[in-house]
Amino acid sequence: MIELIDILPFKHLDDCKIHLASWNGEDNPLDVFVRDRGEWDSWNAWRGKKDEFNRNYIFSLIDFYHEPSVWLFGGIYRIRARHSDRYEVELCEDHRDYIGRVKVLFKRPGRAKALIPDNHFHNMTVLELLRQPYDGEAFCGYESIDHSFSVLEPIFRSSKPDWKAALENIKGVYLITDLKNGKRYVGSAYGGNGIWSRWSCYIGTGHGWNDELTKLIEAEGFEYARSHFKLTLLEYRPMKVDDQSIIEREAYWKNVLLTRGEYGYNKN
Repeated sequence: MIELIDILPFKHLDDCKIHLASWNGEDNPLDVFVRDRGEWDSWNAWRGKKDEFNRNYIFSLIDFYHEPSVWLFGGIYRIRARHSDRYEVELCEDHRDYIGRVKVLFKRPGRAKALIPDNHFHNMTVLELLRQPYDGEAFCGYESIDHSFSVLEPIFRSSKPDWKAALENIKGVYLITDLKNGKRYVGSAYGGNGIWSRWSCYIGTGHGWNDELTKLIEAEGFEYARSHFKLTLLEYRPMKVDDQSIIEREAYWKNVLLTRGEYGYNKN
């Protein structure tokens, strides 16, 4: 095993804290890192009441939540100023080329998110060095698509090639689940538009121009979709399949899942 310190030595190790960035109740930092690097920087600028990052540098690791006890190197930040509710930080040049590429194996000791390197760095080993910075989950196969909106968003916004190639040439029936209230919406993609095109509309708008979902997102805002929606592919077919068969399967799933009326967002 290769120790992390051998790959990412840092001359100010005695003047930094390790940031174990993980689920904050709304977002996974790994999704944030892929979606928006500026937003990820702001995670390292957040300050709690305890001023846990009370040294001059922050060595950031991102919970790679697809795999237990695995973390992704997120960069080293220097704290330029301290305020009551936040830090002013700047990304250091040290090991910039390894940001998003080094996967670290480390069993988290409890729930602490700020650790002293002297106590823990020797327990961190390099699991994998990615050829390119992590840019989202690899395509998982049609039968395994059951993903939160926040996971799919960076995949669609960046037109991740493996996902786009798999989804742009299939028709199908899909399910949107509102995890906050349990309501569901069944929809379909047919005609000249594949699943990729249809879901891209949801990622762009939050509602895909469906009546009930549009009302919800206009009232609650786009962040509601990002925080509470999950998309599932129920069935898929080649583009050459007759559209009527897709429409019939859509109706079948609406009946099975009771998505009309009080239990769901389908109007017909």
